[in-house]
Amino acid sequence: KELPDAFLRRCVFHYISFPDRDQLERIVRVHHPELDQALLDAALDRFLGLRRRQGLRKKPSTSELVDWLTVLVHAGLDPERVRSEDPFLGVLLKQEADLNAPRRSSA
Repeated sequence: KELPDAFLRRCVFHYISFPDRDQLERIVRVHHPELDQALLDAALDRFLGLRRRQGLRKKPSTSELVDWLTVLVHAGLDPERVRSEDPFLGVLLKQEADLNAPRRSSA
């Protein structure tokens, strides 16, 4: 959704680069300090693979990663299932077109 020009003229813009893998891990550890490392590694691989996918209308954000990990932990999923499937993809992808897009390699 585009913001009105009159509003944008009154704004100061500061662009922040998306966190790298190490930064993402530190962010996740703040919210999930006891998270199994193997599950975190599998989830980060899947998450970063999704972010690299071409044609997404909205790439998943850091907050969606944290939420997704919360769901994975509550569901009791093991790392291998996270690596081989796309469990609870709706937590990461919010656009119907992104969810329905043909699955390309996301790992």
